[in-house]
Amino acid sequence: MDRRRFLTGMAQAAGAALAARPALANVPTPYDSSASPPRQSREAFVEWMVRNRGEDPRFLGARYDRFEQLVAHHDVWDEADTRAFLLTPREEFVTAENLDRAYEWHHLNIGFGVTITGPHTVARMTNTLEIRRGDKVLEIGTGSGYQSAYLSNLTPNVWSIEIIPALARRTRALYDALIARGYSEYRAIRTRNADGYYGWAEAQPFDKIIVTCGIDHIPPPLLQQLASDGIMVIPIGPPGAQHVLKAVKRRSPDGEMSVVRSDIYGGAIIPFVPFTGSHPS
Repeated sequence: MDRRRFLTGMAQAAGAALAARPALANVPTPYDSSASPPRQSREAFVEWMVRNRGEDPRFLGARYDRFEQLVAHHDVWDEADTRAFLLTPREEFVTAENLDRAYEWHHLNIGFGVTITGPHTVARMTNTLEIRRGDKVLEIGTGSGYQSAYLSNLTPNVWSIEIIPALARRTRALYDALIARGYSEYRAIRTRNADGYYGWAEAQPFDKIIVTCGIDHIPPPLLQQLASDGIMVIPIGPPGAQHVLKAVKRRSPDGEMSVVRSDIYGGAIIPFVPFTGSHPS
């Protein structure tokens, strides 16, 4: 059965729960790409975030606690990525029924037969991309919107594709609502409802590409749209048993292209929802 038709009732209920949920915060201070919250203590972080971002101390405390776990497990190690994680309100991207679980380790259901990836995996995959300010980044699998929101704190150039029409509409509406509430960094996110296998040709080349669903091979169109020396992070393998690979596109002095692959989890299996669409298997 097509996963887009699977559990339709649950998907609609999850969508309604997210849409009906009251806004959690309004941002009182204009976004500053150079501003970063303190992280020497939980209290200092929460105080700064309440004052500058207007967010709920309860979720901020959970975010800081998860940040300490990310550092301990070597899932985040770069200053820019640390800042991006700390500034992204994961609670805005989960369903109402999962609000109290927003910062738990594992993935959570968001309806439509798909999930929001766990914070440790999001952080490690994103940090592996080595994003620099100004990089063009393509995300395949918008999902809840959390990954692109995280990316928008790293670069003002984010493109994201979602194949499920209703989910694409819901997440675009969420971004627009958050922008209206002061999260102006999300203006960086361009979205499209399409089959991500074929990428976003008119916006190529991309410096970085992140794929958030599992597939058994690297899609050739994505590799073609990746810039020379660009990095792609992608889960590769059979359903539910993927290895997350870092693929770096290299050009030799004679102009020949090659791809250097490495496993960012050292061979561990990390399950992802499947890559769907009409592309070749």
